[in-house]
Amino acid sequence: MEAARPPATAGKFVVVGGGIAGVTCAEQLATQFPSEDILLITASPVIKAVTNFKQISKILEEFDVEEQSSTMLEKRFPNIKVIESGVKQLKSEEHCIVTEDGNQHVYKKLCLCAGAKPKLICEGNPYVLGIRDTDSAQEFQKQLTKAKRIMIIGNGGIALELVYEIEGCEVIWAIKDKAIGNTFFDAGAAEFLTSKLIAEKPEAKIAQKRTRYTTEGRKKEARSKSKADNVGSALGPDWHEGLNLKGTKEFNLGEDGGLKVDDHMHTSVPDVYAAGDICTASWQLSPVWQQMRLWTQARQMGWYAAKCMAAASLGDSTDMDFSFELFAHVTKFFNYKVVLLGKYNAQGLGSDHELMLRCTKGQEYIKVVMQNGRMMGAVLIGETDLEETFENLILNQMNLSSYGEDLLDPNIDIEDYFD
Repeated sequence: MEAARPPATAGKFVVVGGGIAGVTCAEQLATQFPSEDILLITASPVIKAVTNFKQISKILEEFDVEEQSSTMLEKRFPNIKVIESGVKQLKSEEHCIVTEDGNQHVYKKLCLCAGAKPKLICEGNPYVLGIRDTDSAQEFQKQLTKAKRIMIIGNGGIALELVYEIEGCEVIWAIKDKAIGNTFFDAGAAEFLTSKLIAEKPEAKIAQKRTRYTTEGRKKEARSKSKADNVGSALGPDWHEGLNLKGTKEFNLGEDGGLKVDDHMHTSVPDVYAAGDICTASWQLSPVWQQMRLWTQARQMGWYAAKCMAAASLGDSTDMDFSFELFAHVTKFFNYKVVLLGKYNAQGLGSDHELMLRCTKGQEYIKVVMQNGRMMGAVLIGETDLEETFENLILNQMNLSSYGEDLLDPNIDIEDYFD
């Protein structure tokens, strides 16, 4: 006799996705509602947790991402119940999620944080690997142990890290843009970083196998700072979870294919929210903020979505989170600290802007984007200690015309100007 199917599991809050956005959302909900069961549905046996969190400034934050078993999350938050299964269907009118294992989970509020799908140039080819999460990175690592030559296709953050980190084989780096790191840098910053690749380090005099980088037919040699087994640290959001939305009314999708969300992370479907890579910010954006599918924004969106879900559930109102006032991201490329603020590449400003630059080869690269005497964005590479000052100048939109070139004069302590 066939066993009876278990009844539908009911949760006040259900979160789909075990990446940074989903886990952050679930943790925040669990904190706000300690007596409620929070259901976290994830297709992976591991989740991604934020560790070593540091608030660098009012908006800038730095943290590590660590893969953990779902049981560790449940131990930290006893009211979080992790369900390891893919999602098969969303029945929005019934407020119900159907998982691949056939179970149904009823929700009052649902947050979709299932990530996005990477673009792969070739499916099913054993020699073509798409690096999108830790599992695929480990597979790549296995293949790398036997490789004499590899080709990296792409110009995003993962590609930048791989090119710098990999040693012991020839690396051909294929990009469609005119300069490296096109998502993050202009040509000037790219040139500053490229010099790091071709610079000889003091220890390079010792005979050893080195990486050869091939770009546009010219071979460049470089020493990299660590072994290939460290490549996993740079990987981005949890992209491997699919989400089938058939059987529900159609979402109002953004141009980039994401689920459109308003200023409270709410989709076009009642009681369904979204955060992280899966969503498209569709509210009236701040003049110095833009969406980029980065870990920092996944954490901020997941946290804010939880606040909005909680407020709606209690009948309260909530203000827009301050992190959406200014785009601010800190990372590391080629072993340099990199801070990106506001419209750091003059995004959307057209020709109505000017740039101010300061560069010390091998040490720092500073670019400021100005419009009508006001700072709109900045790129800081190296240990500049200017991120908090520039963050404040962009936020308060102070007219800086009178300072002229003194703004970046290395002999003037700009921080004293604006204390």
